[in-house]
Amino acid sequence: MTAETLNQLRSQISTLSASERAALAHELIISLDGPQDNAVEQAWNDEISQRASKVRSGNATLLSREEFRQQMRERLG
Repeated sequence: MTAETLNQLRSQISTLSASERAALAHELIISLDGPQDNAVEQAWNDEISQRASKVRSGNATLLSREEFRQQMRERLG
């Protein structure tokens, strides 16, 4: 792609609304990730469902923001 073509694209993109630019950016980022692995997607969905279920049932140990930040500080030294 030439510099001129790239500049034309930038000019066209600048006329898009914020939501249209966000959608385009999202599509571009996804295109960099490579093909979707359905098994991985399903594993993440299952994990999210299990964690949400634990929170709803009261079986999850929840931390305040400050407790979480303190734990991360300790881990990072």
